[in-house]
Amino acid sequence: MKNDFTLMGIVNVTPDSFSDGGRYLDPQKAIEHGLRLVAEGAQILDIGGESTRPGSAAVAPEEEQERVIPVLEGLRDCGAVLSIDTRNAATMKAALKAGAGMINDVSALTHDPESLSVVAESGCHVCLMHMKGDPKTMQDAPAYEDVVGEVYAYLEGRIAACEEAGMNRNRLVIDPGIGFGKTLGHNIMILKNIDKFTSLGVPVLLGASRKRFIEALCPSVGMENRLPGSLAACIAAYDKGVRHFRVHDVAETAQALTIYGHISGQNQ
Repeated sequence: MKNDFTLMGIVNVTPDSFSDGGRYLDPQKAIEHGLRLVAEGAQILDIGGESTRPGSAAVAPEEEQERVIPVLEGLRDCGAVLSIDTRNAATMKAALKAGAGMINDVSALTHDPESLSVVAESGCHVCLMHMKGDPKTMQDAPAYEDVVGEVYAYLEGRIAACEEAGMNRNRLVIDPGIGFGKTLGHNIMILKNIDKFTSLGVPVLLGASRKRFIEALCPSVGMENRLPGSLAACIAAYDKGVRHFRVHDVAETAQALTIYGHISGQNQ
């Protein structure tokens, strides 16, 4: 029986990503990791050459491309959709040429003035994420009057901007941006109300894998032990109608969602 969820496996080709920085900086290791994630059940591979963890500095597009293009080319025939995790239009162009079929932009196509037209003209899919500020400063006392309402309105506006640029809604995915310019309370409020974002009429992607809010709630848990919390967040979101998940641990997430889907009767 076919599962009703989509897993986006994370391939960080960076020296400083929060969870696995440096582990897959070598292109061949990144390619091998991507192939392993596909074998474990990833339908999409999200390949990034710039860390956007809290406090991270920007990476020049040229350096970003040096990291990711060999990996994209090496994974072109892996059987999964290749996504490029970037906010730079030049990197988007190079990645699409190298085989990417999706753009995952933490700035929802606002960081680079050329990115909206690049994506619109390409015909590829795009994930629009909410982020308050930029990665370097986003966790410097983020504040909202109504975090769910404000994130919803922002994503609604970005969907409209894409449609105005000529994109059909079937090319769009949204991500409320857990951990991107949000406190622990903001993250929990979004997770509690993530079903509201499904009313925007495009797939919702949850990116909660190994994130800091898990350790904030369970202080004795180190970075290497956040898998149970990651799975709990995925199951809770699945129960609220989310079917797209960006994860480090593909096999474990696939198993958890498969079993829960059958037990809950949501995947019959």
